[in-house]
Amino acid sequence: MQYRKDNRTDNNLSALGFGCMRFPKSGTGFDLEKTRALVLDAIEGGVNYFDTAYIYGNSEETLGKIFSPDIREKIFLATKMPQYIVKKTEDYDKIFTKQLSRLQTDYIDYYLMHMLTGVDSWEFQKELGCIEWAEQKKREGKIRAFGFSYHGGRDGFKAILDGYNWDFVQIQYNYIDEHNQAGREGLEAAAAKNIPVIIMEPLRGGKLVTNLPKEAEAAFTDGTPQSYALRWLWNQPQVTVVLSGMSTPEQLSENLQIADGANVGCLTETESAAIETAKQAFLLSIKIPCTACGYCMPCPFGVDIPTAFSMYNMIFTLGKKEAVMRYMQNMNSFGMETHFASRCKKCGKCAAHCPQSIQIPAELVSVSKSLEPLWLKAAVKFYQTFFSRKPKF
Repeated sequence: MQYRKDNRTDNNLSALGFGCMRFPKSGTGFDLEKTRALVLDAIEGGVNYFDTAYIYGNSEETLGKIFSPDIREKIFLATKMPQYIVKKTEDYDKIFTKQLSRLQTDYIDYYLMHMLTGVDSWEFQKELGCIEWAEQKKREGKIRAFGFSYHGGRDGFKAILDGYNWDFVQIQYNYIDEHNQAGREGLEAAAAKNIPVIIMEPLRGGKLVTNLPKEAEAAFTDGTPQSYALRWLWNQPQVTVVLSGMSTPEQLSENLQIADGANVGCLTETESAAIETAKQAFLLSIKIPCTACGYCMPCPFGVDIPTAFSMYNMIFTLGKKEAVMRYMQNMNSFGMETHFASRCKKCGKCAAHCPQSIQIPAELVSVSKSLEPLWLKAAVKFYQTFFSRKPKF
């Protein structure tokens, strides 16, 4: 196992982290004994970073039963505050106390504000006093590092990143999403501040392993698609930990083997070229040839054009249901100002600057028709009503 330094805390973190959302199932929950064996094997293999969350089923309780005091001292535990259900300041302590009880611990190594989707959601939490609350917990030793996980557009990430002296961040990042969400730009912006970056969705929920076009699969002649995707991340010095949601011993074994070579420079020029070939094959299978260059931005009416096109293209790779859900996350559906395609007024300024000659206003109509069902608009109205209320102190 390779390790990377968290310069904020001086911790040595395993390059491979364990994402604890996809443990082996038993009925409606996780199978404790199978999960215990998997987690202990991971620790034996050198994994020391474990990432869970309040909403990951009974993941927190399961880990609490596995991490005896001697094991707890060997690992770094991350979990998250579900900010999307926090309504008043007192909720922070209520939820956090419950998490400590579930995890059978008295401190969290890496604690995140979960799933910030834009500046609005962050501003709401600031008004409730989340910064003061987190800093108090740090003084008490109950939180060792405070960060956030992000599920929105690029501009929102930078604004949140610059809005507080974060200890670490967590972003979705892979060779297909290189310029989506926080993207490479966000990764490098965090690294420039000496902020450790934890990577989620390195395989796009497994789609970069099982859902590749044939031309992409053919490019990977010297290893598995999984190996190429993970090493593409570890090849970058700005990446600290790559999370993988492993649910079988076989997945763990393969990832541990790949992680043995998880160092900067682990990709050859030939392998990098193969990934670029796979990426282009993947992009050719999509509908709108947007490269996310950003020349069309900013939209005077608030549309996040590159992200809208990225989510629309997911229909043809991940399926419509998944695309709609990601559209909700990435277009600030939980904020007061959405970035939906339907906000387009067809002014045409964006199309005039597009290097790909995309007829952007016309394509945004397709995006809106496909990814903004009536139930989504109703949900947005509900969330906007919820967040428009003054924080309850």
